[in-house]
Amino acid sequence: MSDLYLLHKPYHMLSQFTDARGRATLAEAIDVPGIYAAGRLDYDSEGLLLLTDDGALIQRISHPRHKQPKTYWVQVEGTPDDDALEALRRGVTLNDGPTRPARVKRLAAPEVPPRDPPIRHRAGIPTHWLELTIEEGRNRQVRRMTAHVGHPTLRLIRVAIGPWRLDGLAPGQWRREVLHAPAAPRSRAPGKRAPGTRRRRSRS
Repeated sequence: MSDLYLLHKPYHMLSQFTDARGRATLAEAIDVPGIYAAGRLDYDSEGLLLLTDDGALIQRISHPRHKQPKTYWVQVEGTPDDDALEALRRGVTLNDGPTRPARVKRLAAPEVPPRDPPIRHRAGIPTHWLELTIEEGRNRQVRRMTAHVGHPTLRLIRVAIGPWRLDGLAPGQWRREVLHAPAAPRSRAPGKRAPGTRRRRSRS
């Protein structure tokens, strides 16, 4: 049995608990002792981050060989046409090699919390939302993929990792799930908090 924490990481928060430069960290959103992020989410991206104190579970979630699909809502500049979407579905060649094929579709503007600061709008240039699912985790991969097909990413929200979804969590909120699969032996830090959801204000 393992504890897994689902956190909605706010915009401009690091996916770590300390920072020598004074930027916002996970310590401002969740204070459960002994947990670590299973993977990461960029400082300027938002959405689902998974945390646990189970090292074997972190490996199962974050290691590339397990190919956990990650789904993002992506607000892009311009109007992606069918050719752009098909290029993403086939896979595009970035400076570190070709990507695997992605699942992508147009998305009606979702109901998402406002971002502080808001995205940059350019006069006369529309924005559109895409839902994009990948099975890789390269550095800033989604942003580089949309830029490659001519549509820079303006806002990026991760809404799912494998079977886990962001549903119902506002920025800075978290919830605990108990996984009843066998877990590798591990030591737990004392003083683990009781289950709960805590609200924190997003910081810019």
